[in-house]
Amino acid sequence: MKTRLLAASMASLFAAAPAVAKPLDGASTDVMIQGFHWNSASAGGWWNTVKNNAATLKSAGFTMVWLPPPSDAASIQGYLPRQLNVLNSSYGTEAELTAALAALNAQGVKPIADIVVNHRVGTANWADFTNPTWGGCNTVATGDEWTTACGNPDSGEGYAAARDLDHSQAIVRADLKTWMNSRLKGVGFAGWRFDFVKGFDGAYVKEYVTDTAPWFCVGEFWPTNYFDANNPGNWRQQIINWVDRTTGTCAAFDFATKGLLNDALTNNNYARLKAADGKPAGTIGAWPSRSVTFVDNHDTGPSESCGNGQNHWPVPCAKVMQGYAYILTHPGIPTVYWPHYFNWGLGSSIQALMAVRKSAGLHSDSTVSIQRAEAGLYAAIIGGKVAVKIGATAWSPGTGWTQAASGTDYTVWTSGGTQPTTANVEFVCNNGTTVMGQNVYVTGSIAELSTWSGTATNKILSPTAYPTWRGTYALPASTTLEWKCVKRDGAGNVVWQGGGNNVVTTPAAGGSITTTASF
Repeated sequence: MKTRLLAASMASLFAAAPAVAKPLDGASTDVMIQGFHWNSASAGGWWNTVKNNAATLKSAGFTMVWLPPPSDAASIQGYLPRQLNVLNSSYGTEAELTAALAALNAQGVKPIADIVVNHRVGTANWADFTNPTWGGCNTVATGDEWTTACGNPDSGEGYAAARDLDHSQAIVRADLKTWMNSRLKGVGFAGWRFDFVKGFDGAYVKEYVTDTAPWFCVGEFWPTNYFDANNPGNWRQQIINWVDRTTGTCAAFDFATKGLLNDALTNNNYARLKAADGKPAGTIGAWPSRSVTFVDNHDTGPSESCGNGQNHWPVPCAKVMQGYAYILTHPGIPTVYWPHYFNWGLGSSIQALMAVRKSAGLHSDSTVSIQRAEAGLYAAIIGGKVAVKIGATAWSPGTGWTQAASGTDYTVWTSGGTQPTTANVEFVCNNGTTVMGQNVYVTGSIAELSTWSGTATNKILSPTAYPTWRGTYALPASTTLEWKCVKRDGAGNVVWQGGGNNVVTTPAAGGSITTTASF
């Protein structure tokens, strides 16, 4: 009882989430980033990493960030939850979590919590549940590997690594909602990503969403036979059936589109992306406002580099950007994977596609007119404003279109309206050491960044949290430039960043981009 009273009092101190859930219907322009990968907890301090990148996520155009399970758990990744109300985890302390969420909310980036409510482990043994405390065997579904379990039959698939919770029990539902409303919203979370929703009836998800009013909700529903990309069966219908069980209150990850992209990009079989009715073959072709698209995530793909992490069901590493050219131009709510953006050197290319999506006004319900879908080529026009081609075969939308982004085997064009002439470029220089009295500048190969050959600089950066210096300047769009960091100490000594020149290409569609270097 004391635990519940404390949680309720904390909720009154932290007003971080909206009182009413954001409606899923309509033209959502959200773009989410998965703010972790399988190995994120290994080095510790992940909440600090998220906090330090809050401004970068905002400037890139992300509106939501999906964060890992925040509670105490028996597994380092957090997917075997132990004490739900204890928010010290492998990712950091509760204080560090609260600071990270405050930084995100201050930037207007909504934090989405990965919540694991299908199963739980005991504190010291099979089912001695504490924080919140559940006594008796009836909170665990009968048939669980814990032979003492005496609850009602499981309402979904079993999960062998932990106890399957019986959601028909009032105490289970009540304490889960208190945890979500008081503890998670109390520290600053705004929405939910439900883990392993195949494990319990989607009707319970509806109850949790109705009674906690998240800003956004998405469920992880892996379709049957998901590893066989050549035999997707009724993946799309399975996902829609689950969303129907929530009465449309919660979106779902579009594993159908994921599987079809895997096949198209692995086997050059782009015909798979077009359904018999001429619409996209994934869930985005049937219920786009409830479809959260992705190229890879912490389960399906690698982490810091190609081949590591879980890597269960990845898009070919060399074709990841083709995947982003697809999901960032198509309907649904796209999700970018943190390692792709921050670790793989793809941030600028992804951001260019995000800028096209934003400037063209594409959204979750944008129309798609598929022009070609065959071996070696997929081409479509989205919302009448953006054309995209992926695959090695040549294709063009014709006259009246302006190329806005491109890379290996993909090109994106825009049509209509005036093309932007400038893009905002944020330069970040990590100084390495803190020396009082220093000034840090950026200089580069275009006139807007002053002279390139000398030491004179006219674009000064400002310290944020030492030793990081930042500055944002409007520069010509669709321009490749070289640049470097320069610092001057109080004695007037000039020190140039070592190594080769940094290179960045400003987005053709305007928008914002961040480029980083270190002394």
